[in-house]
Amino acid sequence: MRQRVQSVDFLRGATIMLMILVNTPGDWSHVYPILLHAPWDGLTLADFVFPFFLFIVGVSIAFVYHNKQISIAMIKKIGMRSLKLILLGLFLNFFLPYFPFFTEIASVRIPGVLQRIGIVFFIVSLLYVLLKPGQLLITAILILIGYWIWMVYIPIPGLGTPTLERAPHNWAAFIDYQFLKGHIWQPDYDPEGVLSTLPACVTTIIGAFIGRMIKNTISKKHIILLVTGSILVLLGYLWSIFFPVNKALWSSSFVLVTAGYATLLLAGLYYLMDHKKRSFGAVVSYVGANGLIIYFLSSLVAKSFYLITLNSGHSIHHYLFNTFFTYSFITLKFSSFVYACVVVGLYTLLGYILHKKGVFVKV
Repeated sequence: MRQRVQSVDFLRGATIMLMILVNTPGDWSHVYPILLHAPWDGLTLADFVFPFFLFIVGVSIAFVYHNKQISIAMIKKIGMRSLKLILLGLFLNFFLPYFPFFTEIASVRIPGVLQRIGIVFFIVSLLYVLLKPGQLLITAILILIGYWIWMVYIPIPGLGTPTLERAPHNWAAFIDYQFLKGHIWQPDYDPEGVLSTLPACVTTIIGAFIGRMIKNTISKKHIILLVTGSILVLLGYLWSIFFPVNKALWSSSFVLVTAGYATLLLAGLYYLMDHKKRSFGAVVSYVGANGLIIYFLSSLVAKSFYLITLNSGHSIHHYLFNTFFTYSFITLKFSSFVYACVVVGLYTLLGYILHKKGVFVKV
């Protein structure tokens, strides 16, 4: 059994916990701005969650497929895992906690977080085992540059010059509307849409390169990670002058900036936990050990709490928040934040229990 890289386990768990914190406020109308996604261009704490998770998926790909040769059995295994993730994501979108238990297909959203993870995992895993490191690096660079050129310079049929604003003549929105009309998050675009999946793959490819650095027996890995992360952040912000940092579009600058910050954070954690052997935050790592199933359950329960109505006419979520978390002497934003923290605490407890019982649910 390979030795665990404690810093990676910790970062995975912390990302899942932050994801739950962002996704389950007590009241969506009263949330601290830092826990909401940027309206369009820019970054908030919430905007780091998904790219960090895809980055960690890439690190894991490097750990699992390091120096392995492609085979039919491997392709089947990669394909099955990807399919399971996609189906779980679709289940979350279709599911209703009451009869007939599934939403009509005419209005259901097709993209989603788990769907993107599944698709990106499949593409990047195959690229990682099929291509040499240099070829993979060139592929990533070409995707980022090609995406920039596509989004900014290639005219849209019938609409002319594209824009990077939220508008019909935005390439990402245009493609989502053409292929997924009526099945996307908003009428005009989806943050997990078709075109932006391409640069999302590069987020995972960068994670795979970082995982490869950690896997290789080189000294002072934390220094290399620190330098690499700093370069990525710098390049990302320079590119943002021409292609703004934007999560909804998963812009090329967004890829570099978020992957750079993920690398910097991992560098610090690696130095403390794996180089200096400092032991802390074990319970956070426990959450990461069952990260996907904990995220899935948190999404399923949250959706059910919003949709199940009590005799009072209020949802379970509304009843819990207003009964146990709202008080005249604290603000609604703080109440909403405390509710989210309690939810995170409950799923952290679940992660602890699963770990102590030796239960690890793999998708």
